[in-house]
Amino acid sequence: MAGVCYNACGANSDAKTQGSNSSSLNSELMYQILVSEFSAQAGDLDSAYAVALSAARKSKEPKLYERAVDLGLRLRKGDLALEAAKAWVQAWPTSQPGNRYLFQIYVLLNRVAEAQEPLRRDLTAMTPAERIVAISMLPRQFSRVSDKKLAASIVEKALAAELTNPTTGTMAWSALGSLRIQADETEGALEAVRKGAAIDPKAREPVLLAIALMGYKMPQAEAIALKYLLDQPLPEMRMAYTRQLLALNRNADAYAQVLQLTDEKPDYAPGWLIRAGLELQEHKLAQAKASIETYLKLHTKPSETEPSTPMDAGLVQAYLILAQVAEQNNQLDEAIGHLEKIDSPHDALRVQKQRASILVRQGKPDAALAAIRSVPEMQANDAQAKISAEVQVLRESRDYTTAYRLLQDAITRYPQEPDFVYDQAMLAERMGNLDEMEQLLRQVIASNPDYYNAYNALGYTLANQNVRLSEARALITKALEFAPNDPYIMDSLGWLEFRLGNTAEALRLLQSAYKTRPDAEIAAHLGEVFWSLDQKEEARAIWKEAIRLNPENETLVETLKRLQINP
Repeated sequence: MAGVCYNACGANSDAKTQGSNSSSLNSELMYQILVSEFSAQAGDLDSAYAVALSAARKSKEPKLYERAVDLGLRLRKGDLALEAAKAWVQAWPTSQPGNRYLFQIYVLLNRVAEAQEPLRRDLTAMTPAERIVAISMLPRQFSRVSDKKLAASIVEKALAAELTNPTTGTMAWSALGSLRIQADETEGALEAVRKGAAIDPKAREPVLLAIALMGYKMPQAEAIALKYLLDQPLPEMRMAYTRQLLALNRNADAYAQVLQLTDEKPDYAPGWLIRAGLELQEHKLAQAKASIETYLKLHTKPSETEPSTPMDAGLVQAYLILAQVAEQNNQLDEAIGHLEKIDSPHDALRVQKQRASILVRQGKPDAALAAIRSVPEMQANDAQAKISAEVQVLRESRDYTTAYRLLQDAITRYPQEPDFVYDQAMLAERMGNLDEMEQLLRQVIASNPDYYNAYNALGYTLANQNVRLSEARALITKALEFAPNDPYIMDSLGWLEFRLGNTAEALRLLQSAYKTRPDAEIAAHLGEVFWSLDQKEEARAIWKEAIRLNPENETLVETLKRLQINP
């Protein structure tokens, strides 16, 4: 009967702690149980549920209540599952499984206020160790409810006894802080961080919460994280802080942290991988290669006696970085050799995109397209991703007309995909069709108001054409509202200020953008501002860096040609 146990010893905690009612399972009840199971196996879950709940009420057998709850959930009828769980708790008020089901069903049904009491009862029945685990799971359990503020409020009430408990208090405050973040109550979340840390200054959970709050522009939270990092932190904690800095586009600060991490814990492999990625971005190619080689020495490989396992993400990233280092050193065959070491079907398209870019540089566009087309479509969106990759190959080959036609076909197949319309707009700009570009970008904005790249692209184009500059400012400012630290949007704003004659502000913005993301296009703009200020040496130096980064960048090539510069 579907593996359900109804014997006297039942493995249910209710039977253990409160005695089993198995003696009440007379022939009539056993018959009902059989009817319920046969009905379930026949697909008649409604009948199976009704019989199971009736048998549970007659016998008071916990396993039967659990079966009825399970059938209600399988029917996707929350009201039936709730009815069974309520009957269970009424029969066994101190039942841990019954209270747990009741709590979870209330949350599932979005009846948040009613979840408080079964949650409190469930926590009360647990050991301290069990309570810590259960409390840590609360933010995820409440993540889908509609009234996040109410969820934070009822959890705070349910955790009242835990918030002052030296054993569970830190986790309780951390869980409450996470719920307050979900409710956009960031000040309350910061309070939770402080109170959790006060109970146990060495606990990780409040610090991780403080790191999360950095994304809400809360310097007080970052100060808490930095204080913790002063006292011999676990490498995972410094890594968490570093990742948040990267998410905030604070690459220079992130690099300083990862240098400290690899100095403190030289045998911590993930630190070297992040370090290499940042060094590659900074075009520190020799350092990036050395960091990756250190990572590969430290990387734990499966034993030859173990079954073959897929290549892990860290190793994939390491070979991708090595390939990029070789490519930027113009060692194209070596770069392809590194890519061929990657054995990961999940990353096949990513690998072939990089390989295709190298093949284009080698003058083999057909081979590049073939590499993209050879990737099997394993996920639902793989077909669209392959189209985007083909378009990129055609762009790099400067075959704009073919790329444009490919995108027209893609938009017909996927009319709801804004990326294709955006890419078509960028191609229209390359082909000199600026009116069409604007029309397409406004189409993207109208259908996807949060697609900030469209605001930025249109604002930058207007600034670059030196027309409608007030409108350009409004568009770029709108983009910055969505991505305040994006270096490419900062580049657009800096270029706009240059067009407006605000040279000092343009220089500040472009230097900041280039520091965050060394990029040939940003360098082209920054060099021109230096040139206009008669700082010729600075301009030539930044342009030389840009040539090392990407000698074929179209903005860079156009700038040097227009200004008749040979760095």
